[in-house]
Amino acid sequence: QVQLVESGGALVQPGGSLRLSCLVSGVIFSRYGMGWYRQAPGKQREFVARITTGGETSYANSVKGRFTVSRDNAKNTVYLQMNMLKPDDTAVYYCTAWSTTFWGQGTQVTVSS
Repeated sequence: QVQLVESGGALVQPGGSLRLSCLVSGVIFSRYGMGWYRQAPGKQREFVARITTGGETSYANSVKGRFTVSRDNAKNTVYLQMNMLKPDDTAVYYCTAWSTTFWGQGTQVTVSS
């Protein structure tokens, strides 16, 4: 059974930082590119960041320079380090195994003073 479990979401003030984690089980993690998406209230789910099996990364323009995606194949985990958070970053954040239908349940990030 494939499972993706996100964690690390919280309420944080503007300008703050958070690190999200996504623990993957049920697949050979190192064989999958991994992605992060987010969905704000009333909006469609949007791409945030991606990391390939080889460690190459790509980002949405809205987060470039502030967010960093990384992976630890030994821990079957992909991370999203989020710095200089803005209220517009408020959303439920999801991880996914790229080019699959495997998604996590999401973790809430709220940026507010």
